[in-house]
Amino acid sequence: MDFTINEEQQMIHEYGKSLSKTYDRAYWMENAAIHRFPEEMYQQVATDGFLGTMVPEAFGGAGLGMLEMLLFQEGIANEGIPLLSLVVGACMTMSVLAEHGTDKQRNHYLPAACKGDIRFCFAITEADAGTNTINIGTLAKPTAQGGFKLSGNKTYITDAAESDYALVVARTTPLSETKRKTDGFTLFIVPTKAKGVEMQSIPVSIALPELQYQIFFDEVELGPENILGEIGKGFNILFDSLNPERILGGAICTGIGRFAMDKAVAYANDRVVFNGPIGAYQALQHPLAKAKTEVEMASLMARKAAWLFDQGKPCGAEANMAKLAASEAGIKAVDASLQCFGGNGFTKEYGIFDLYPLVRLTKTAPINNEMIHNYIAEHVMGLPRSY
Repeated sequence: MDFTINEEQQMIHEYGKSLSKTYDRAYWMENAAIHRFPEEMYQQVATDGFLGTMVPEAFGGAGLGMLEMLLFQEGIANEGIPLLSLVVGACMTMSVLAEHGTDKQRNHYLPAACKGDIRFCFAITEADAGTNTINIGTLAKPTAQGGFKLSGNKTYITDAAESDYALVVARTTPLSETKRKTDGFTLFIVPTKAKGVEMQSIPVSIALPELQYQIFFDEVELGPENILGEIGKGFNILFDSLNPERILGGAICTGIGRFAMDKAVAYANDRVVFNGPIGAYQALQHPLAKAKTEVEMASLMARKAAWLFDQGKPCGAEANMAKLAASEAGIKAVDASLQCFGGNGFTKEYGIFDLYPLVRLTKTAPINNEMIHNYIAEHVMGLPRSY
């Protein structure tokens, strides 16, 4: 693996610096405080061609890969302006549509999505299943007309009400009737304003621009044109979305970690107590140095996972380890930075403590670190299954 990124990739990584000149951390926080989606920044990203990073040029995208998407996400997070909706829409749905959709579906949805004219969300999590995706209960029953009627519910769906379509993971065969527990999954493209779709927002304590929702499906009528991929064989498609979700989650954590440490270093160089700048004190230097090391190691693992994904190679182990390492490193980076600021770190003026809830969230979502430990132990190390 070549660790050198080319000139185009370097420009992608540095895009966040130019974006932040117009839409900076203060803009992001203003929107996050009132849970307003930063539409202006999103449209700028669309205009600059980054929504379609992983979409083929034939369908309005840039035709690039997972590594470029990671560099883009990490680059804007480096400036303190992460967009979780870009993980869900631009990667988890649009790239999956590009890979598994019919030509008619790709021509219908992708050019408009790349322009930012329509948006997608991804709906898999259910309250009664949690991380046990096998046990989801949302069911699509076939109709005499060759379509399906979708019933069930989803929870913690990012940007559901703000999106035009949801990529919904459902069962077309109940678990009790399958030969293998991974059989019977089908992915559907569901209009969020369709008859039978209702939503409720979920109040969360973290300041984020994106809202979370519960979605309820009551016999939503779907036709063959709403099916993504093959009926009953959707489980494998999930890994085209879930592994990238972990990779990009890692990119956001490492970016926020760098943003926090950059602010801490600047403050520690300027802040004088006793005989000199506090940055000279090893009690502050060492935690920052350790956090910096862990952030960069996590970033490398995420890049390796992205490279493997682009090569069509298995990347589940690397994607999970990248998310695990980055979430832990991001928390340590923010905590070490917060300590540098002392009491000032808890003020709105300096904005350091505001970084903590987001990085802490990543220990739990999109998948908790305990389950990642289980995955690594079983599938990477060969230990017995623990659950």
